[in-house]
Amino acid sequence: MTSQVRVVCAHDCPDMCSLIATVENGRVIRVQGDPNQPYTDGYACAKVNRDAELVHSPERIATPLHRTGPKGSGDFAPITWDEALDEITARWKTIIAQDGPLALLGYAYSAHQGQVNRHIVNGLFHALGTSRLQAGTVCDTCCETAWDLTLGPVGGTDPEAVVHSDLVIAWGCDLMAVNIHFWTLLEKVRKTGVKLVVIDPRRSQTAARADWHLPIRIGTDAALAIGIAHILARDGRLDRAYIAANTLGFDRWESEVLPNFPPARVAEITGLSVEDVERLAALYGAAKTSLIRIGEGMTRLARGGQALRAVATLPALTGAYGREGGGALLLAAASMEFDFSMVRKPSGPAATRMVNHLALGAALEEMRDPPLRGLFIAANNPAVTNPDVKRLRRALSREDLFTVVHDPFLTATARHADIVLPAATYLETEDFYRAYGCYWTQYAPAAVVPQGQAWSNLRLAQELARRMGLTDPVFSMAPRDMVPHFFKGGVGLIAEIDPADVLDGPVKVTPPAAQEFRTPSGKLEIFSAALEAQGLPPMPVWQPDATETRDAARWPLRLLTAPGYFQAHTAFSGVEFLRKREGAPACILHPEDAARRGLHDGQTVKLFNDRGSVGLVLRISDEIQPGVVLVPGQRPDGETVEGTVNMLCDDRYTDMGEGACYQSTFLDVQAWS
Repeated sequence: MTSQVRVVCAHDCPDMCSLIATVENGRVIRVQGDPNQPYTDGYACAKVNRDAELVHSPERIATPLHRTGPKGSGDFAPITWDEALDEITARWKTIIAQDGPLALLGYAYSAHQGQVNRHIVNGLFHALGTSRLQAGTVCDTCCETAWDLTLGPVGGTDPEAVVHSDLVIAWGCDLMAVNIHFWTLLEKVRKTGVKLVVIDPRRSQTAARADWHLPIRIGTDAALAIGIAHILARDGRLDRAYIAANTLGFDRWESEVLPNFPPARVAEITGLSVEDVERLAALYGAAKTSLIRIGEGMTRLARGGQALRAVATLPALTGAYGREGGGALLLAAASMEFDFSMVRKPSGPAATRMVNHLALGAALEEMRDPPLRGLFIAANNPAVTNPDVKRLRRALSREDLFTVVHDPFLTATARHADIVLPAATYLETEDFYRAYGCYWTQYAPAAVVPQGQAWSNLRLAQELARRMGLTDPVFSMAPRDMVPHFFKGGVGLIAEIDPADVLDGPVKVTPPAAQEFRTPSGKLEIFSAALEAQGLPPMPVWQPDATETRDAARWPLRLLTAPGYFQAHTAFSGVEFLRKREGAPACILHPEDAARRGLHDGQTVKLFNDRGSVGLVLRISDEIQPGVVLVPGQRPDGETVEGTVNMLCDDRYTDMGEGACYQSTFLDVQAWS
C-alpha cells in the first residue's frame, strides 16, 4: 500500500521546507518538495532528497545500549528500554539526593527543528531545576545578540520580498549551500536584471555564479561596511531624512568613526582594491531596495558582533529598510511571537546555574559546588561540533560522569556515553514548526512509525518526567494538542492566525513591508548604551583583535570553515550516498601555499597548532586566497584520516553573545607522517 504524507524538514536550515513523503508498506521510499507551498516550490535540496535513506539506514542504533568498555571505545551491549530507564532515573535520583539537581545537565540542541522535539528535553531539565544549557553559542548567539542590539529582537526582511529588490548582496552567506530556496527565487529575479554581489573569503558555488564576487579577508567585514558608509557620506548618497527619523547615534558615528575608514585604509585591511571598495559603495548607494542576506559564519570570530552591527546598519543609511524588498535578513523567527513556554519552561526555578553550549568541556572539568555528575545529550554531537574538542572528549571520558546520549546513530559523542538510546528521525515524529529564515509555520505528522526500538525526544522526555515525578501538562500531551497553546496570547504577526489552519497545512506569516525596530529607543541603534555599559565600543567599528594578531604571528594560515554541499553537519553522516557524494573529508589550500610546502593535490596532510591536529585529504584550488585553509563541513572521526577540525579551535568567546570563535583559529599544514 502506497500513501503520501505532508511533512516538514526538521534539519537545521533556514528554509523549513514543506515535504511530501511517499510511504510504501511502512517504509519511506521517497522525499520531495511540496508543490503547494510557494517557498518550497515543489523541490527539496539534494541532501533532504535522500532522507528516506536516513530513516532506513543500516547504521542506525537498533536498541538501547549499555557501555561495556572504556569511554570512547564504542563497546556496548544491548539492553531493554526498561533496563535503561530504570538505571537512568535511579542514577539521577541518587545524584540529586547527594549533590542536588545542579549536578545534572540536559544538553539538547538543533538536530530536530520541531519546536516540541527540539525543546522538550531542555524543558524536562528546566522542570527538574538542574543546571541549564545556554544553547546556541556554537552557532548563532553572537549574530543574534549583535542584531538585537542594533535592530532589537525582530525578524529581518521577508526573503520572498526579493522580487521587489533592485540589488542583492549575499554577505558571508553561501546561498546554494544553506538557503537554496532563496537562491532559486533570486535566480528568477536576476533574469530581470537585478545584480547579485557576493562578499565571501571563498569563491563558493554561489560566488562563482554571482555577477560579482569580492574575496574579502576573514574578519574584516566591519571595515568594509564602515568604508561603504564613509563613501556614502562623502558622496552625498545618504538618506538623511530616514536616518534622522529612524536611527540613533548616526551623527556621532559619522564624526568619530567614519573618517577613520577611507577607501585606501579599507582596501589595506580587507585585501580588496580601492577601486572595488569605491565601486561597491557606488552600486549600493545607487540602489533603492537593496537587500543584504547576512550569513552567520562571519560572526564566528573574536570581533564578530561588531561585523554584524556594521553590516546591519547599512540599509538604514540608504533608507532601504523603509522600502519593500529592501533591508537585511539575518533571521526571521523573532517576529513570529509564539509562546513556547509550556515546552521550554514547564516549571522550575526562574534562574539557576548556566552552562555555555560551547564550553561543555570546561564545565565538566571545572564546575564545583557541585560538579556536574550527570549529563543527558540529545539532538547534538558536541564531540565533533564544539570547539576545543580534545578537551571535551577528555572530560566526557570521566568515569565518575554518568552520560546518556539519545541519537539515531553511534556518533563520536555517543561513543563516550554510559547508556545510548535509539532516537527517532524527524520523519518518524509529529511536531510543530516555525521557520527561522523565512516567514512560514506548519504542523507535520509522522510519515512512518519509529523504526526498530527508536523513541522520539518527546516520548522519552515524557517517560523520564513520569518516572521523576513531574506532572506538568506538557509531559502528557500530544504535539497536536499543544499547538493551540503556542498561539495563546499571540501578538503581532501571529495574532490573526487560526491554529486550526496550521494543523491543515503551511501558513504564511506576513511581516510589514518596512523594517520594524524593537530597540529601547524604537530606532536602529548605531549607538548602543547597552554596549557602552559593558565597556564595549558603543558604535560599529573595526579593530584588530590582540589574540588573533598574536596567533597570526606564530601560525601562517587562518582556518575558514563552511558547510559542505552534501555533508553540512554530522546529521547527514548516516547517509552513505551523501558521504560519497561529498567525497573524502578534505582541506583546501591555495596553490601558492601548497607549493611553498611541497604538497600535492590528493595528498594526506596534517593540520596542526598548539591545541591538536587533524588528518585530511588535500585539495588545491584558487577558490580561496593565500594564507587561508578551508575545511568544508564538520566531518567526524572514522571519515577523516584522524581527528576532527574543531580540535584546532579554542573555546574563547566572541565580543557579543558569548559565541564560538571558530574563524579565529590559526594553524599550519604539512604532509602526513
